[in-house]
Amino acid sequence: MVEKQTAAPDGLSFKGATFDSRQVRPGMLFVALKGENGDGHDYIPQALAAGAAGIVDGYGELDRVAREYRRSLKAKVVCVTGSAGKTTTKELVKAFLSTVGKVHATEGNYNNHIGVPVTILNCPKDADFLVVEMGTNHPGEIAHLCDVAEPDCALVTNVGTAHIEFFGDRDGIAREKGVVLERAKEFGVVSRENARLDILRGLCACELIEADPRQEWMAKALEGVLPGEHNVSNACLAFALAERFGATRGACAAALEGFSLPGARWRKVEKWGATFIDDTYNANPDSMIAALDAFAKTPCDGKRVAVLGDMFELGERSLEMHRKVFDHAMSLGIPLVIGVGEMSSQCLCHLVYKELKTLRKKFRVDVSAGDLVLLKASHGMHLGALLD
Repeated sequence: MVEKQTAAPDGLSFKGATFDSRQVRPGMLFVALKGENGDGHDYIPQALAAGAAGIVDGYGELDRVAREYRRSLKAKVVCVTGSAGKTTTKELVKAFLSTVGKVHATEGNYNNHIGVPVTILNCPKDADFLVVEMGTNHPGEIAHLCDVAEPDCALVTNVGTAHIEFFGDRDGIAREKGVVLERAKEFGVVSRENARLDILRGLCACELIEADPRQEWMAKALEGVLPGEHNVSNACLAFALAERFGATRGACAAALEGFSLPGARWRKVEKWGATFIDDTYNANPDSMIAALDAFAKTPCDGKRVAVLGDMFELGERSLEMHRKVFDHAMSLGIPLVIGVGEMSSQCLCHLVYKELKTLRKKFRVDVSAGDLVLLKASHGMHLGALLD
């Protein structure tokens, strides 16, 4: 239920929403959720004292309130999903659509059953576009998120092996991701080189734009901004979507000036005279290989060092997929490849450490001034701690 004042479904105004009582500002909705580590209902008094306009009680009510508020918006709802590159592509879509209108988008990768409805509730009434990132690690999650967001158009970055433990194979992942195309009211965007294009075509219930992921003008526009062919593909897909709403090549190329990604995504840090590329927000086999390819082409004065940690939720093929990534790293001729974690320590590379704390004690010895160091692993490996 919604306590104190009622939210948009009953016609009363509010100014955004949060499930963190410390972030409540006057006029906001406070979303009270019960989770594994706490119960948001315990913080209702603090939220009301901070000026909350109303209390949204529980997950079901959150979905209902967000869905009804979404229906009150004039904004076109754009949903972005895929096995890798979701956040990057969402940020690119946001940048490109900003050349033709006011855009509200998911913060970071706030893309789950809590993040999506809260993102909707934080969308201003005067926004022209609402860009929603959608993630999934179990069958049925994309359908649930679409029930709330009701997409006007959708974009699928790729179909890889992320979370394959829960989907069986890549066909299963394609069917899950493809639900967003099935639910889109106006059009969908995919790469014409998507590994499961036939499945996505079969699911799409609207116009499907099969974009060229290798456009030279976009590769040139991304020089010095985002490295790697995978990011050229992400940007080409984002442009194909934005172009339908009037965005132009020139305006989108200009929008890339000063473009940066949130969080630990290809973030460059100088330490000990070396340059670190902190790409530790998350990882799966496809994003690992793409990052390694981009890393191998990045100029450096010293040696390249790739610190690769474990990837999670890969199921019974986990060791096989880890070995594929490390074999690729070694084939690139990277002078020093370091594996960290239970799975990574079983792969062919130059140095292995089962635990991060062991590497931290010796890491300074392995890195010299002028080196270029890539840190890449699933977020739960905390490889970014090497920079503390």
